[in-house]
Amino acid sequence: MAAIDVRQLGTVDYLAAWQLQRDLADARGAGGTDTLLLLEHPPVYTAGRRTEPHERPVDGTPVIDTDRGGKITWHGPGQLVGYPIVGLAEPLDVVDYVRRLEEALIKVCGDVGLQAIRVDGRSGVWLAAGGGRPARKVAAIGVRVSRATTLHGFALNCDCDLGAFTTIVPCGISDAGVTSLSAELGRTVAVDGVRAAVAEAVCDALDGVLPSSQHSAARVASAM
Repeated sequence: MAAIDVRQLGTVDYLAAWQLQRDLADARGAGGTDTLLLLEHPPVYTAGRRTEPHERPVDGTPVIDTDRGGKITWHGPGQLVGYPIVGLAEPLDVVDYVRRLEEALIKVCGDVGLQAIRVDGRSGVWLAAGGGRPARKVAAIGVRVSRATTLHGFALNCDCDLGAFTTIVPCGISDAGVTSLSAELGRTVAVDGVRAAVAEAVCDALDGVLPSSQHSAARVASAM
């Protein structure tokens, strides 16, 4: 894969970022470069195509419906969101692409001292159940591929308000929790503290430099 243009942005409105993704995807389809956007959003709920009515906010908070995979989630301050706009080789292997994103984020978690895993049947990056606590998701992934170009991406919870997840069924999964790097480590891990590491790990994973390893747990009952 050719060099990826990494754009470290600040806080960007969700709809503005979505439009930027579409513009970059059109440019990529016309022969442009691969791009990775790294940013934060103001507080917002977004719903993937498979979101069920009962999974939406119980208080009627507005939700932006999107064309990505997955279900409902929250974005906001303290969460690093990444949107890789990259061309995939034929034949398309979206599962491999998602696994590469997971591997990159698992590496970043390890770099800050947190042992994260992937869970069979569920996308994203997780902390294993144990000590009376359920499995907890620390990073969500939801993507779309159009004309062999990826849109949407991942969200890594660094030091965000976990209370925002309590009014929804995050990613449609009711038997697991949501956590953050800071909550698990007992110290503040800010977005700016992992931006560079995330950029490097994602670029390495997509380029095949970061080897895939067996960070997996047993299959769980319901898939994302």
